Amino acid sequence: MKRLIFLPILSALFLSFTVSAQKEHDTEEETMKKFVEFFTIHPNKKAAAADSSLYPSKIILAPIITFSPETSWGFGVGAKYLFKMRGSGDETRTSNMPLSAMYTLENQFILFSGFEIFTNREEWMIYGNFIYQDFPRLYYGIGRSTPTENEEHFNFNQVLFEPLLLKRIFTKHLFIGGGIRYNRVYNVKPKENGILDEQTFPGSNGATNIGLELAAVYDSRDNILNATKGWFMELTHGIYSKSLGGEHRFNLTRLDLKHYIKPFKNDDVLAFQFKAHISHGDVPFNELALFGSQEIMRGYYEGRFIERHLLAAQVEYRKQLIGRLGGVAFVGFGDVANRLQDFSIKNLRISAGLGLRFLLEKRERLNIRLDWGFGKNTNNYYLNIAEAF
Repeated sequence: MKRLIFLPILSALFLSFTVSAQKEHDTEEETMKKFVEFFTIHPNKKAAAADSSLYPSKIILAPIITFSPETSWGFGVGAKYLFKMRGSGDETRTSNMPLSAMYTLENQFILFSGFEIFTNREEWMIYGNFIYQDFPRLYYGIGRSTPTENEEHFNFNQVLFEPLLLKRIFTKHLFIGGGIRYNRVYNVKPKENGILDEQTFPGSNGATNIGLELAAVYDSRDNILNATKGWFMELTHGIYSKSLGGEHRFNLTRLDLKHYIKPFKNDDVLAFQFKAHISHGDVPFNELALFGSQEIMRGYYEGRFIERHLLAAQVEYRKQLIGRLGGVAFVGFGDVANRLQDFSIKNLRISAGLGLRFLLEKRERLNIRLDWGFGKNTNNYYLNIAEAF
């Protein structure tokens, strides 16, 4: 599931904190703590102080500053609610509910909320996301070989809601369950007499899709935002039908698999990821796989190539350089295809690049990231918070 996350940088405030810290001879760590605390609300501070069994919940507010080729510069506000249910101890991970609103220089508006909520002792997990966006973007046509000369703009609105209820079963880190996925794209405005305007494939003018999803999540990572070891697996299979209120009948399977190791005795990390998007049936335009993003196949514009199926993998080496500054190098391989049998090693596209990291919060290992990714005849910059995967 795609996540939109926020960047707590406000230069004027940061400057004032820095000056204040110098006057008071604060350490670097104390300065950063004061900076983060300025944006933090503690809704149960008094109750948690009086009852040690309560988790001190937090609402972290922040401005949003991002950059990617799909959005250009984006600005907005965000809030992240961190909490635990009453009676939860150290055996229960912190529940996380972010909410953000962003406007970009490409005249896009995005409202997003993702959620990971754990019950006591992680017997159950509520997992999913909500997104509303008014999102003009580029379109090149359907297929793995669409030429750059096809580039045209089109506008659309989207509402997506995907709540999943999962039960821990068999082992500590495995959750299995299901839910629904509602995805509506409407108010599609293609370029007049352009490629999209003249095509008549399913959903080219918008569509509403409603599906029942089966889901499995396995998560043994030591840190959700910046793992150094462990596995993460998210597998969903959706069955979409007109009987549920949708407009098309199709199946959609998505897999996100990640693994993290420390190859040496220092803090260097080697991270691996594999993603798959496989669809069958009367698949509408808004459910096709998009090749390229700020998360995988960096360097390619998201949706540069569009098809029924996508397979992609990447590996990233992460190294701490000096102080709070770190660096990464990454390489990825992937492709899209109309049929699974059309995938071929010789057709794989390559993505590679370098990045810088600045450690914003030591406890959660939260980084600001700046990446420069390269693909065939393309390269792009990305500025955001937390790792790409």
